[in-house]
Amino acid sequence: MATVAQWIEGARLRTLPNAIAPVLVGVGAAAGLGAFDAVRAMLALVVALALIVGVNYANDYSDGVRGTDDERVGPLRLVGSGVAEPPVVLRAAVACFALAAVAGLVLVALSGQWWLIAVGALCIAGAWFYTGGKRPYGYAGLGEIAVFVFFGLVAVLGTTFVLAERVTGVTIGAAVAVGAFSSAVLVANNLRDIPTDEQVGKRTLAVLLGDRDTRALYTALVIVPFLLSTLIGLRNPAALLGFLAVPLVVPALRRVLRGFTGRSLIPVLRDTGLAMLVWSTATAAGLAFG
Repeated sequence: MATVAQWIEGARLRTLPNAIAPVLVGVGAAAGLGAFDAVRAMLALVVALALIVGVNYANDYSDGVRGTDDERVGPLRLVGSGVAEPPVVLRAAVACFALAAVAGLVLVALSGQWWLIAVGALCIAGAWFYTGGKRPYGYAGLGEIAVFVFFGLVAVLGTTFVLAERVTGVTIGAAVAVGAFSSAVLVANNLRDIPTDEQVGKRTLAVLLGDRDTRALYTALVIVPFLLSTLIGLRNPAALLGFLAVPLVVPALRRVLRGFTGRSLIPVLRDTGLAMLVWSTATAAGLAFG
């Protein structure tokens, strides 16, 4: 039976910035439009956090039962390591998705935007079929696109919309930036796992692109948010606070460009996630008060 510490590790806490960052930016954008509601903001955060922990447990379960986690370089996988039975991990994933659904329903009821139920259902389906089902899209090189859409566009724009009931071009630009950061985290993860994923037939985008082009993709993705900070800064100079994240991006980018592999890439995931969190916090403040 897995310990509490192992369950926490299996939840992959380093991925939580992918859930927190878009909500911060969405709330900041809404505040800049003169709309803020602490209850709705907290519900949006619960939805995002429950979804990302749920997808982490779901991936753990699906990859574990397929045997693709038998030789794992990164963090502990509960099923693959044998510390937890597959049905138990599956129930944990379902519980997280259920929490996200309940919080989402309350948020929809408060906002009155009932059509968002369909968006929420699509998010849960996307979380499950990333590695679940007979034809998981994460095994077909589509993971980064899904992360960009769900933890970038949907999360940022959805948060802003349930608070302010509208979005702007600035909000869209910020959503694209968060999506790029979030995708970069996954690219770094899959870059690390290219050798083991190739062995088990897991065709991630990194496997399809190869080592060199994956490193180029990572570089482009972490540059995009700062280009957008510059563009948004033309209308709101306070948005340039996003450049406070540069010192965190540089070490990660250096490791990627210098050809680090395996466990040496684990700090890249950490630094990219932290850079996204700093960028989002600073940009949210800029949008809210600038």
